[in-house]
Amino acid sequence: MSRITTVIFDMFNTLVKDGETYWNASFQRIVDEMGLGISATRLRQVWGAGDQAFRESRTREDVPFRSYNEAWASSFRRAFTLLGLTGSDVDAVEIINGDMAGRPAYEDTAAALSQLEGSVRLAVLSNADDRVLLSIAQGLGFPFAAVLSSEAARAYKPRPAIFKNILGTLNVSPAEAVYVGDRQYEDVQGASSVGMAAAWINRACLPRNPDLPTPDYELASLLELPDIVARSG
Repeated sequence: MSRITTVIFDMFNTLVKDGETYWNASFQRIVDEMGLGISATRLRQVWGAGDQAFRESRTREDVPFRSYNEAWASSFRRAFTLLGLTGSDVDAVEIINGDMAGRPAYEDTAAALSQLEGSVRLAVLSNADDRVLLSIAQGLGFPFAAVLSSEAARAYKPRPAIFKNILGTLNVSPAEAVYVGDRQYEDVQGASSVGMAAAWINRACLPRNPDLPTPDYELASLLELPDIVARSG
């Protein structure tokens, strides 16, 4: 393997936290602020059916690209109609976007980025809309060489196009870059498809899916990255 000159990160569940607790809180806010008179759990359940259909189709080449903002608003319109509610899809998505932009960083994020800064270029590539991703990246306070969203690339991971886009933006070869993400499908498979090394951050100690590409590195903490970079050179 060539010397690693560039480390590209996924954002959610890699650099910053995400998950059920945060999403449940957002849906509770939506219900409370709109006075919908329904449980947040029920609203999310019905909304989630539309969101799941979007996620399952978004990487197909025959399906037109939709941003998260567009897809989530559509799912809210569907949910409000099915539940007989008068709610604003625009306001609901605004609440979710605002909450996502405030997701907290993992405890190891700042230390890992600080140790890597200066020895390699740092970049971000994530399935997200620009508004949310750029806000979080700026808030982390590190000089990322590039921050690329699925919205800007008009493609979702693991499509090879989005990985080729970030490599082209950085003018770096796949052999010199490593991609760090929390999912075998979107992140390991996507990076592997363009010849880039993949580091799977597996904080939950999940078993590997044997039907998906094997990561080049499996990490319990981002603090393992500086040693990987050092050993590559």
